[in-house]
Amino acid sequence: MKSKSLLKITNLHATTCEGKKIIKGVELTIEKGRVYALLGPNGSGKSSLAHIILGNPKYKVIKGKIIFGGKVLNGLSPEKRVRLGLAIAYQHPPVVKGVPLKVLLKIISENDFEDKFKIASKFLTRDVNSDYSGGEKKLSELLQILSLKPKLAIFDEPDSGLDIKNLHNLADIVNKELISKNTSVLVITHSGKILELLNPDMTSVMVEGKIVCGSKNYKDILKTINKYGYEKCKRCPFLAS
Repeated sequence: MKSKSLLKITNLHATTCEGKKIIKGVELTIEKGRVYALLGPNGSGKSSLAHIILGNPKYKVIKGKIIFGGKVLNGLSPEKRVRLGLAIAYQHPPVVKGVPLKVLLKIISENDFEDKFKIASKFLTRDVNSDYSGGEKKLSELLQILSLKPKLAIFDEPDSGLDIKNLHNLADIVNKELISKNTSVLVITHSGKILELLNPDMTSVMVEGKIVCGSKNYKDILKTINKYGYEKCKRCPFLAS
């Protein structure tokens, strides 16, 4: 029987380049066409995990495997991982001076993008992320992901700094252009505000570099966190359910 898993992370341990242990035995499986959410407090390792999946050289995998589409990613450059179908929208994307967003999208897009990206017409001619508002940065990252047409799209804190209107706009595009087209999605969030708009198939909690809890009902996890905090998740009541 053909495996449904698209991304499989087994017993992953990783450090920063300075040697600080940041990921401590992470196990994570993301199936094709599914939406996953990863919650956790600040400093729990959520964003670091996203960077490690994409091969950021600031981190070093010391144990475990990252398998994507049946291929071991360990040791592959970020560019090769993107070509295999991975893409990430960063929480704090870099400014790219001298490169208008329109030029970047045209380079990485397989098709004509003019009609699809009319929503970004106000800043398409400006340098990538240069003097963008918070909402414009999120939209810029999303448009880059849509251009790449990935198999798995990772969103790092997409609800951070967005007002309700922009949050709904972003979620609507993700639902229409990615989720409805069977693209796998991993949403990393601290607050969980976006989850009711994306309705994830599985929600997990990361604390101190480990995934400690998981449930198919994100509302159960949010209710526990809101009432008791993330410490309660270390004794997850949902794993056996």
